[in-house]
Amino acid sequence: MERLPSLFSRIALVGAGLIGGSWGLALKRRGFAGRVVACDRPEVLKRALAAGAADEGEPDPAAAVRGADLVILAAPVGAILEQLGAVRAAAAPRALVTDTGSTKRAIMNRARELFAGGALFLGGHPLAGKEQSGIGNADPDLFEGTRYVVTPLTPGGLDDPRVLAFQGLVRAVGAEPRLIEAEEHDRALALLSHLPQLLSTALAALAGEGGAELPLELAAGGFRDMTRLADSPYAIWRDVGVTNADNLRIAVDAFTQKLEAMKQHLEDEQLEVAFNEAQRLRERWRNLR
Repeated sequence: MERLPSLFSRIALVGAGLIGGSWGLALKRRGFAGRVVACDRPEVLKRALAAGAADEGEPDPAAAVRGADLVILAAPVGAILEQLGAVRAAAAPRALVTDTGSTKRAIMNRARELFAGGALFLGGHPLAGKEQSGIGNADPDLFEGTRYVVTPLTPGGLDDPRVLAFQGLVRAVGAEPRLIEAEEHDRALALLSHLPQLLSTALAALAGEGGAELPLELAAGGFRDMTRLADSPYAIWRDVGVTNADNLRIAVDAFTQKLEAMKQHLEDEQLEVAFNEAQRLRERWRNLR
């Protein structure tokens, strides 16, 4: 296990749900000796403190951020965009501010407007999660064996000691930092993450339209696996759709064309081409893990 960097002695988690709560639990599990302050609604803070994900609770983001060496904005993308101004104003000049948003362009553009000197901003996105959100689903091992996207505001941003320390913290909680630009991130995640959510939701919604006439008792592992993501809350994915609509439309169109091509070959051997293509992709992916 990698040692926790000593640069951060006070960490503010603005958002104490699945990701923020998991950050707090992961830090405590791995022996973080500093203070963790969580910011969220009072009822969420009560649960976060009871779970041991934070040492202090503070419902006001500006108050939570003051004095912190590291600020992690762990909220839906829309909330992060709203919080950035107040967080920038309250953050100490020495602080590193990072986020966990699942789209990056809008957040990075807003941060570029706000952060110039003093507190440093680093885009982030843990490629980890669950279909069910909230502090009750937080897990100290959520980041174990995953990749963690980091996106600096400037090309030389990775050389700052605060960024280096944060990457060390990411490794300490079990993840591997991966540098990627905001545009490439959003384009890739449209196909690899955001489209799968839409497909899962669409399948479950289509089955739901079958009403009582559809014998759900016939559903087995395939339906369970394909609709797992349909448990995800709309409040999280609404902001993803808004901030990555262009890439997501391209992904949906490409998938529609692929599905249409497969439909045309349901009764001939050309369907095997798609199956072979899919299996090669799965093998490539398994070899990366």
